[in-house]
Amino acid sequence: MFSVSPAASLLSRCVSRGIVSQEQIDSASCSQSPASSSQSPAPCSQSPAPCSQSSAFSSHLQEAEQRIRAQRQLDEVRLQLELLQVEKQSADVTHRFYLTGRLQMLQVFCGHLQDVLKENSSLRQRLMRPLGRTNLPVQAHLHRCVVDVVQMMFDYIQTLEEKIGSIRNFPAARNQLSQLSSSLSQLVSQVAEVESLSNQVLQWKEVRSSLLSDSSA
Repeated sequence: MFSVSPAASLLSRCVSRGIVSQEQIDSASCSQSPASSSQSPAPCSQSPAPCSQSSAFSSHLQEAEQRIRAQRQLDEVRLQLELLQVEKQSADVTHRFYLTGRLQMLQVFCGHLQDVLKENSSLRQRLMRPLGRTNLPVQAHLHRCVVDVVQMMFDYIQTLEEKIGSIRNFPAARNQLSQLSSSLSQLVSQVAEVESLSNQVLQWKEVRSSLLSDSSA
């Protein structure tokens, strides 16, 4: 069964990418064949072309190996960069610093929940106790502050009622504005009519005065 060696696959990739040509590979293989090595070294000294071609082929092969090695290193660097970006994006759920803070907050919350569960019966009794007809103890020096707070509460309730009333009357306010605009337009038209009538009266007075002056003359 025919199998392709790694060297043959590398040479085929070099030929497909244009690094070396098939003629250079053939000349290098001919110069390194056993038949040429069994003969005397006179042909190589007589015709230095195969030696130069083999050296050119070896230099191209080294360049190809260097390019492949550099490409592999570049791929590794890109992979490391992608891993670092993923680690940065998921640092809030994977990094120890953030996890430590969240664990501390969770421990505090669990401790508070345990305290609440321990005082479950007392809290239930406090919630079931009616709050009506109970007097809250207020110290003497805070009585004036309590009065001020109650007055502020009444003012706030009154202001809130006024604002709620204005919001409720908002549709009616639109109708009133439309009526006001229509009445304003009517008033403007009436003013124009009155102005035209006043001009007519002034003209009539002028004509009458001219007629009276002519009749007296």
